[in-house]
Amino acid sequence: MKSSKTRVEEFIRVDHAGERGAVKIYEGQLLALNTFVKDDDLKKTIEEMKIHEKEHCEFFENEIKKRNIKPTKFLPIWDLLGVGLGFGSTILGKKAAMLCTASVEEVIDKHYQSQINQLGPEEKDLKKKIIKFREDELHHKDIAYEKGATKSGFYSIMDKIIKTGSKIAINISEKI
Repeated sequence: MKSSKTRVEEFIRVDHAGERGAVKIYEGQLLALNTFVKDDDLKKTIEEMKIHEKEHCEFFENEIKKRNIKPTKFLPIWDLLGVGLGFGSTILGKKAAMLCTASVEEVIDKHYQSQINQLGPEEKDLKKKIIKFREDELHHKDIAYEKGATKSGFYSIMDKIIKTGSKIAINISEKI
């Protein structure tokens, strides 16, 4: 059985990696929008969501430093994959770009809810932040569906690939 301290360290390590990954996905999407795809409405939406992800990432960055936790060794790989996923999904069009957000946020919703359920009163500040961040992520998911995310046809396969990749990244980042 893991100690509470070990579990909290894993939570912070993986949440840091995940929020940084979200920033990188949005950076990849913005790269596509600034070069190949012209959609000012989508660009504005992504820029707004990226602001939340940066806030989340900075919080976990500070927690890592404050608590002396080693970040995942996979950060450089997650950075590349995040930018690639964001860029690639946006090149495929608005529905794919928004499905990318929706798929990731659906995984994060369950992930954060699990952490919220496990955190005890000794981590009430961390728990409060994760509750707030989960609400932000759910809002992003809702925006993604409002802006055209769909799981019909080819998009159902894309959804499964993105969710599987996100779950694998979570499992690796907790441990390494």
